[in-house]
Amino acid sequence: MTKLICRDYGFDCDFVASGSDVRSIIDEYGQHSEEEHGIEYSKEALMQFIIRKG
Repeated sequence: MTKLICRDYGFDCDFVASGSDVRSIIDEYGQHSEEEHGIEYSKEALMQFIIRKG
C-alpha cells in the first residue's frame, strides 16, 4: 500500500492519501494540496515523493 501524508511534507495537516492505485493517490493528494494548501504539484513531482519513500 502506498501513502502520501501531508505531515511528511511539512504541513500541520492530518490528510493521508493511501491505496494500491498510485494514479488515484497522486490525483487525490494533488487535489488536496492545491485546495487546502494552495500548492500545485505536478504528477511527476508527486511520483518522485512516492519513489523516494521507497
